[in-house]
Amino acid sequence: MEPDLPPLARFDETPASVLCVVAHPDDIEYGTAAAVHRWVGAGARVAYFLLTSGEAGIDTMDPVQAKAVREDEERESARRVGVESVEFGGWPDGAVEYGLALRKDIARAIRRHRPELVVASHWGERFGTGMLNQADHRAVGLATLDAVADAGNRWLHRDLLEVEGLEPWGGVTVIAVGGSDRPTHFVDVSGEPFEAAVHSLEAHEAYNRALPPEFPVPRALLQMILGSGGEAAGVEHALLLDVIRRG
Repeated sequence: MEPDLPPLARFDETPASVLCVVAHPDDIEYGTAAAVHRWVGAGARVAYFLLTSGEAGIDTMDPVQAKAVREDEERESARRVGVESVEFGGWPDGAVEYGLALRKDIARAIRRHRPELVVASHWGERFGTGMLNQADHRAVGLATLDAVADAGNRWLHRDLLEVEGLEPWGGVTVIAVGGSDRPTHFVDVSGEPFEAAVHSLEAHEAYNRALPPEFPVPRALLQMILGSGGEAAGVEHALLLDVIRRG
């Protein structure tokens, strides 16, 4: 039997700057967007960095067409929670591999945006729900963890400074990991943040239409994710995070 997890602590901080690093369009919209809406409303500067464009994610649509559609849907979904900065890394959807090249691309984004908080994906084989985690998520999540350290080390990826002029950034004080099987904190996203998250996920119109008919619609899906988080935290809706503090 698994030991009982410690009580969840409330994450009420509002960092000045946040960078969300994920593998695909819609990864942020499965709950994290609710916290993003709350942070933006409190004055945070938030940017998204997606390693792929999700071009292999719609079975009925050719990847060339899907790439443009999914990028547009992600930009609109970000806009609905107040985020204007959305960047795509150009990695192949479904074939992202952990390694120095991936760490470098993420370190570049960290140096460029200079966040205090980095939101990362869970890199374990299973999510907290027990569902299997996808390969791209695992590679990007682990590379993000390592890239936070890389971004502050001037002797790694030296051309980022010497060629691109990106100064090292060691100012990430918190890494928040979504989907973890061992969350430590929660963000209360009851009320308006939850509604904004539903609106944000609904922006993925083409992707949502291509899902199997039995797949939950955005409101129902986010009720499952954030409602169960709220039950664990003692509020109506909550995003659960594994919060790692640095320095």
